[in-house]
Order: sequence, then C-alpha cells, then structure tokens
Amino acid sequence: MNGPQVDWARPWLAPWQAIGASVETQARRQTVAGALQAAAPPPVRFVPQEALKPGEAYEAFIFRTGEVPTRNNLHDFFNGLAWLHFPVAKRRLNELQAAEIARRGIGASRGPVRDALTLFDENGAVLDAPPVLWDALLARDWHRLFVAERARWSEARLLVFGHALLEKLTAPRKGLTAHVLLAPGALQSIYPRDQCIAGALSAAHLATKPFVPLPVLGVPGWWSENADFCFYDDPDVFRPHRHPAPTTTPSAPRSPAA
Repeated sequence: MNGPQVDWARPWLAPWQAIGASVETQARRQTVAGALQAAAPPPVRFVPQEALKPGEAYEAFIFRTGEVPTRNNLHDFFNGLAWLHFPVAKRRLNELQAAEIARRGIGASRGPVRDALTLFDENGAVLDAPPVLWDALLARDWHRLFVAERARWSEARLLVFGHALLEKLTAPRKGLTAHVLLAPGALQSIYPRDQCIAGALSAAHLATKPFVPLPVLGVPGWWSENADFCFYDDPDVFRPHRHPAPTTTPSAPRSPAA
C-alpha cells in the first residue's frame, strides 16, 4: 500500500484502531483489497480496481455486484475500513447512490442528493454532544463551543466517518473540517451505532444539505495546540456564521427497527 504509516494513537482513529491496525499491516505486505477481504465478513467483498467495468459508475457496480473496487492507497484503505466498521450505513449510502443513478443517470453534475451522499461518505462526521454544544456549533460560536463550554466535551463523542477526511488526517493541519450530519441521536440510541447512522440517512433529509462544518483539530484533546485558546482566533478556519442560526437543536432521527 502506498502512503505514510498510520498513527493509530491519534484520538480520531480510536474507533478504527482495533481492526485498522492489523489490516494496515497486512495491506503493506499485499494488496489493500486482499487485506480488507481477509478481514471482511460476508457479503462484503473487496476486489482490485480493475474489476470495475469501463463506463460503469463505481456506486452502480457495487450495488450490482456487492463488490468494492479497491486501489492500493490510503484513500481506499480507509474506505474499506468504513465498510468493515459500518456495513449497514455504507450499504445505505450505496443504495441511495444507486437509486439516484438509476433515476437521473450519470450526467455532468450529481444532483443535490448524490452531492450530499458523497459529502458525507468522504468528509462526514457524527456528533453526540450535550445540547449546549450543539447550539454553539449551529451558531458557529466557536468561543462558546471550544472555550466557554470546554468542560462539556467530556460528555461528547465525535466520530469521523468520512474516509477522505481520515486520509487527510494522516497529515493533520489546522484547516481540516468535517461536515457533521444533523442527526444528534445517531450515536446515543439503544440500537447499534451502525444502524443508527444508517437510519439517519434518507434522500429527502440529505437533499436539504443537513451538515454543519466543524474544524476537527479544535476538539479539546484532539490537538495539543488548541490548549492555547488563541488557536481559535483564526477566522480563516473558525469562520463566523453568515446566516441566522437555527433557534433550536435539531431533533434526533427516528431509530431504525432492530
């Protein structure tokens, strides 16, 4: 596999480490597809990129065959880890992509639903946090979110879901930003996390672009430099809200059936 070694001690990789570290070791000895396939429970299958037929859309191929074309790089490695950890949510994303492709075809633009699906798949995150943190995040009130209410982050969990963002975080830089899905109950339901994330994904909801940006290295405990509160005074990263903020925290999505 091409790319730098993954530092599994990073806090954003904690949910991925148990499987990810061993798969990475194998991926550096063979192909990424082979390493992922060795760890994959049925019906998930990983195949070399060459299996993707010329002219067929990537998402349509996965939906038709149940196989995930995989290159020997970190981007596809993290995509594979997402399939291993969250097969229900990844399957849901693929089903929605395939349905949009069947309905609209492949054109010059994806359309609002496919754009939102791709954004979450590549750069998305899910947050479980007290309402005061949600309110501050929605208002882009970075001082309240990260300084005034800093202690409340001990009650919060942020899951970086997007595989492209995980790849970028192998070389952390201040401006890296997740698009947090507005589904506050997705990590706190009695149902498995995978099912809850999948249950928060619908074409109608995603078409509204239900995301809020969050510079992930601002999360307390995720980056040593943010212990100095001047870290948050950078307007190029911690941008003020340009539109009226929602007045209430969005309600949690309906839990999926067990």
